[in-house]
Amino acid sequence: MGADSGVEKTLAEVIAQEEELRFDAFGYEDAYVAGTRMIELARSRDQAVAVSIVFGAQRVFHAARAGTRVENDLWLERKIRTVGSYAQSTYRVGLSFRLRGADFRSTNWHEPNDFAPFGGGFPIRVGELLVGVAAASGLAEADDHALVVEGLRALRER
Repeated sequence: MGADSGVEKTLAEVIAQEEELRFDAFGYEDAYVAGTRMIELARSRDQAVAVSIVFGAQRVFHAARAGTRVENDLWLERKIRTVGSYAQSTYRVGLSFRLRGADFRSTNWHEPNDFAPFGGGFPIRVGELLVGVAAASGLAEADDHALVVEGLRALRER
């Protein structure tokens, strides 16, 4: 199995996760529950991570574990902007560019330092409507992505 088939498989999994994790409603309490779950998971694994959830331009949840830095907050902002622009998870955006052999920084109309096509930013949808973004920063991109997915799944299963 080649590198492209691995990227294709991961991309298909991420797309399926985005379809799976749509909500009938998602409010402030949901943001708190999901964000807190992500931080609890990171704590149980002794992971240094920062987590944010936004509704539009309003940050409705933010927490950072020891070992994170202001750079993690900057990465969160970049990931949140990327989801807002593409209406897709940051992992999906990055994998799509890689699969095409395209360089996000040079083949994109965005200011590259304002966006981040790396795992960890995830769209929050109510039905088809993008209502917010959940993001994590501090781990490898697949792990940032997985943490957000796990936190949102825990909310759905509640």
